[in-house]
Amino acid sequence: MRNGRVRQKVGGSALTNTQFLLLFSAMLVAAAGNTALQSVMPAIGREIGIADFWVAIAYTWSAVLWVWLAPFWAEKSDHHGRKALTLLGLAGFIVSMALCGLALAAGLNGWIGGVLTFVLFGVFRAIYGGLGCATPSATQAYLASRTRRSARTSALSALSSSFGLGTIVGPALAPLFVLPFIGLPGPLFAFALIAIGVFTAILLWLPNDASGPRDGRGAAMSYPSLASMITGASVTAATAPKRMKRLSWRDPRVRPWIAAGVAAGHAQAAILTCIGFFVIDRLNLQPNGAEGPIAIVMMAGAGATLAAQWGLIPRLALSPRSLILWGAPIAAAGLLVTMFATDLYDLVLGFGIASTGFGLTRPGFTAGASLAVPLAEQGAVAGVITSANGISFIAAPAIGMALYAADRHLPFAVGAVILAALFLWGRSRLRA
Repeated sequence: MRNGRVRQKVGGSALTNTQFLLLFSAMLVAAAGNTALQSVMPAIGREIGIADFWVAIAYTWSAVLWVWLAPFWAEKSDHHGRKALTLLGLAGFIVSMALCGLALAAGLNGWIGGVLTFVLFGVFRAIYGGLGCATPSATQAYLASRTRRSARTSALSALSSSFGLGTIVGPALAPLFVLPFIGLPGPLFAFALIAIGVFTAILLWLPNDASGPRDGRGAAMSYPSLASMITGASVTAATAPKRMKRLSWRDPRVRPWIAAGVAAGHAQAAILTCIGFFVIDRLNLQPNGAEGPIAIVMMAGAGATLAAQWGLIPRLALSPRSLILWGAPIAAAGLLVTMFATDLYDLVLGFGIASTGFGLTRPGFTAGASLAVPLAEQGAVAGVITSANGISFIAAPAIGMALYAADRHLPFAVGAVILAALFLWGRSRLRA
């Protein structure tokens, strides 16, 4: 990169820093808006008076659609204009956030009942789940088509880091947008407005690629949340020599690694669903005003995960097996600290430790599965990895909230047991 421009050219075109920033912003605003929503939803549910279980189900439904349709949009990004698909995903995000904000505002003001509020919320979130997943694959494909193959991995990794950054930015900004005249739905409207600005900038300043080069490709990415940090799966798929059919989950080469990833992913997804409600209950908070402490705890978790993946892993140079065998007990210890927390400091400490452990296990299973197959099958194994990352959001949130309804300590205890079992199992089943 020189003089503010990426010098690599494909088909006579080049990607400038401004154009990279536009692509980066498209992914960042979606990840930040999604995690901002996650930080205020527990308080909104309590304020309206809906059972915690149904609150969790209402906004995890979009994750199911994301997992289902992300591969579809990744495939379409190889055949249609990537700018158009990027705008489609952003439009889905904007419409979904605005309509969800209106539905929640109506429920909080008593204009409609609580049940109808969350039915509408679930329907409107489905717009984001169905269309929003088009943006990551389209932005990756746009970048890849304008970058030399030798520099493509680093460029795509930089672009994918927007998801991790968004998990900190979203909870950090959410309390600032809970304004007196609009209340708890404020972050939804704020991020919808920010996304409109990003949409307009891309529409005006990102060159159209409807008839441009097609040698780059996009890849499905996991649902943006605190659990969706950089794992390398999407970058691997986007830089693979060619797109291939997915491997079977039962392939003996990758099966132990995928099993480890699914186990750790379910424990993490269940805890992420419960943590906001746990903060409210443990600190005896009123719904209005709870968004601040929840955001602090979520930011601590996101920061710890990024520190593990951007700091610890490159410096320690641990093998995939070691990442899982170290990460699982660290995450289990963090869950136990969180479970017995009595104040905000303890919650931040415990959730930060747990997130550090999860920040090790996820790249561990990704790298292990990737190294288990040859270069020619990297695109195929990346599809399995992405599915394994996403499948945790299908059942785990409901299971976690069902456990929480029985006893608020149960999700943390069960998660710790799963991670302890993963450690013991991994010592004999995961190859060095």
